[in-house]
Amino acid sequence: MDPAVSFNPHTTIGAFLIGVLVSYVLFGVVTAQTYIYYGRFPDDSPKIKALVAFVWVCEIIHGLCIGHGLYVYTICDYWHPDRIFGGPSLPSIDTAFFFGGLISACVQAFFGFRIYAFSRKLYIPILIWIMAFLRLLAGFGNLISALRMASLVELHKQRLWLSEFAWSISAVTDLTIAATLVFYLHQQRKEVNKSSRTAALVDKLILWTIETGALTSLTSIVALTCFTTMRHNLVFLAFFALEARMFTNSLLASLNSRETLREMNEREISSKFSLPAMSTTPAVSVFFMSSTTRVSEVNSRFPP
Repeated sequence: MDPAVSFNPHTTIGAFLIGVLVSYVLFGVVTAQTYIYYGRFPDDSPKIKALVAFVWVCEIIHGLCIGHGLYVYTICDYWHPDRIFGGPSLPSIDTAFFFGGLISACVQAFFGFRIYAFSRKLYIPILIWIMAFLRLLAGFGNLISALRMASLVELHKQRLWLSEFAWSISAVTDLTIAATLVFYLHQQRKEVNKSSRTAALVDKLILWTIETGALTSLTSIVALTCFTTMRHNLVFLAFFALEARMFTNSLLASLNSRETLREMNEREISSKFSLPAMSTTPAVSVFFMSSTTRVSEVNSRFPP
């Protein structure tokens, strides 16, 4: 199929434009949350502060790359729609793919470490770390392959499996994180009086975990589906532009919500139980109920 003949501005340039614009809105939220985080938690671990700074810098690079790609498609190639699919792959878009994978891998690895901090079991966190690392390798492989390909059509033909693997492993990792957190919350739910307000709070946290884990996974699945089934449009790029922002906003929202949930914990939890502000899902802070001894131990390892 001739790309010039089949060119549809609505599903190519239009879809990508909408994705980039929404992505920039979410980047504004990322920046605001970053500012709030450093102002609200000056005593946090330097490692967590460094992670937040690193992810924010990656978001800047990612945003510049997709913006450059949009400029090339809409301005430089305005009279040449055939270049979108028939021309050389844009290095800026290829770089954005790599940094998108880097952001998601860092955030997922962070969540895996938090799961270990509470469960004290390594098998699930190790699985999460391995999948996050494979996601990063897939992103790097995509970057190298795309820079060597003559066109987007050729990339689809020869390296389709690599992109499919990257999005698939990302979705599986998100679901694993969400399922693990729901399991631990459900286990602690059994220790709470069913009629107490604490039980209602735990139920709400379980619901949030399911919803947010499903949301990030759904984004990866939709992007993968569009990439594999719609070869002559850029709808998949719209979802790709949003994916990294969702991960970063999730991380920052989970960190910034600790103060609010601590206040809820102080009002609702008895002296026997406490809600440590440490555990997160890809979008919302999830707090495990545990004994006072466990809370002190965790907080000593990971300052709030």
